Amino acid sequence: MKIVYFHGFGSSGASGTVESLRHNLPDFEIVAPDIPVDPADALPYLKDLVQQEQPDLIIGTSMGAMYAQQMYGFKKILVNPAFNMSTMSKVMKAGKKYPFRNGRKDGAKDFMITGQIVKNFNQMERQQFKGITDFDLQNTWGLFGTHDTTVNCYDLFKKHYTNAQRFDGEHSLNDKSLKQAVLPLVRQILSIN
Repeated sequence: MKIVYFHGFGSSGASGTVESLRHNLPDFEIVAPDIPVDPADALPYLKDLVQQEQPDLIIGTSMGAMYAQQMYGFKKILVNPAFNMSTMSKVMKAGKKYPFRNGRKDGAKDFMITGQIVKNFNQMERQQFKGITDFDLQNTWGLFGTHDTTVNCYDLFKKHYTNAQRFDGEHSLNDKSLKQAVLPLVRQILSIN
């Protein structure tokens, strides 16, 4: 079985969450791309990737969950989705350089957020729920940390989907929240023991 994982803002496909998924799901192929910084590049790239990979499940965290939501026709888990990146000034500011928290395949150490990138996020966000199918309504799950002080998109998720659960955790996943919230849901969705 195959899972595609989309990381959060400033991270990469080499995050600790990816390593934990590989460790805890050794029979799965875990595909974890480095997401381009600009959503004008990221969204088409990710759509092409999932069409090529045809995963059994997509898992996204934070910004990655916002992208995962738009992968219509696939089962997906959105962990603390950040549906409003363009207005999250405490996370992303135009004109600021940010370090990548994990190694990237291209060797990049940091990235700059421009006004155009913020504008591109805003344009994408206004369209992000257009395309939801009946399949997506049944096969999209939201997981929301009860101690998340970074993002709170629970109500926005519930406007569009019904499968929402809260878990004892913060914004970023750690081994405990992965094992208590994400992995049981993966097993439930994919009907595995």
